[in-house]
Amino acid sequence: MVDISLYTLYSGGHAGSEETFGRCAERWGCQEVNFSYSGHKITRDKNVIKLSVDEMKAGDISMEIVSRHMRRNYSEVEQIRRVTQQIYHIVTNADHIFAIGLILANDTVKGGTGWGVELAKFFNRTVSVFDQERNDWFSWKDKKWVADKPVIFNNTFAGTGTRNINDAGKEAIEDLFGRSFGQPQA
Repeated sequence: MVDISLYTLYSGGHAGSEETFGRCAERWGCQEVNFSYSGHKITRDKNVIKLSVDEMKAGDISMEIVSRHMRRNYSEVEQIRRVTQQIYHIVTNADHIFAIGLILANDTVKGGTGWGVELAKFFNRTVSVFDQERNDWFSWKDKKWVADKPVIFNNTFAGTGTRNINDAGKEAIEDLFGRSFGQPQA
């Protein structure tokens, strides 16, 4: 039997996908860590690590590089910079990144979630995305998205994604925890 208490979810505590991942982690008995920063509003306030200015700088990267890598431009540079800095801490603490969102035609993922996915690819993390439009999970394997039914097999994993999670996205997270750990503890 797997000791679920040895598993830790890393997230950002936002409404939507991250809140759903957190609730599932709590129900199944996983540890949970939510990274935040000054001025950041979160809905999931369990085990929050408020990153200092210096800690945030560890995740600093040129917005030009982010824009080029994501193949899009960002107008709110400072707000996006703080989000990318926070995402850095989520991704670097986890071995498997799970995200809820939309995989675009250029193989990136829509929104801020996309940077977490790209960063995970860069750091050679296992990455799985539930695409809410296609209603299915995909994992990044051999430089392409492949339909998959992922499970949580690493003790450290991240849960992130869109704030606009739909019922299928919520169900996908519940199913992920069920496939990985069986019935919830609470």
